[in-house]
Amino acid sequence: MNVGTLIFLFILIPITFFGLIFSFFANLIDRTGDRFNKIAIWWSRLNIKLFGIVVDIYGRDNYNPDNNYLVVSNHAGMADIPILIGILNLNIRLIAKEDVGKIPLFGRVIKKAGFIMIKRGQNREALNSLLAATEVLKSGRSVHIFPEGTRSATGELLPFKRGAFIVAKKGLTPVLPVTIIGTHLITPKNSFKINKGKVKVIIDKPIEPSDLKNAEELMDITYKTIENSLNRYRYN
Repeated sequence: MNVGTLIFLFILIPITFFGLIFSFFANLIDRTGDRFNKIAIWWSRLNIKLFGIVVDIYGRDNYNPDNNYLVVSNHAGMADIPILIGILNLNIRLIAKEDVGKIPLFGRVIKKAGFIMIKRGQNREALNSLLAATEVLKSGRSVHIFPEGTRSATGELLPFKRGAFIVAKKGLTPVLPVTIIGTHLITPKNSFKINKGKVKVIIDKPIEPSDLKNAEELMDITYKTIENSLNRYRYN
């Protein structure tokens, strides 16, 4: 346990609890989840400040926050989520594992706000729950997914699963590749420590699904884009 963990336990958890209660009633007033999205952005930026995370952003001019995208990024730490929500400033919904939706109050709030719960595995039921994201994209809102499916303990890029790219093809929405460097040191996997540190976020130009033959080709190009940014900026 370190200072970051203490901040999480005694400052962030109480703030989050009252924020969830407020969000519960906000969702009753605004069933689109747009009001909750603004609360989530505020909460995410608070996380970044509380834990002393410095974020260097590259490629901010590569996208328009007023547009919608399927945001695809690598996943190396729990800090990825507030960093992405806080800096991208998109009207965004996340894809989360079904178990997250079962957390009391929290799960109810995020589901009402339009977050998509996905079942584990690669079966048809899992794919159908993932395809619900296409309706969110068609409504003009962005969706974020970690195509690796799990966190990388070392920060190295893991293989992608193609489900996210099927969603992009069906939703006819540009894929926004985002590379995150350094969060595996902020919130290490299998550890309760939360450390200060610097994180780099690289936003590459959107990739148009309509320009590509199929989901596999879209997946390969997105993977190479994130891999190239990871290699280019890791030691710069």
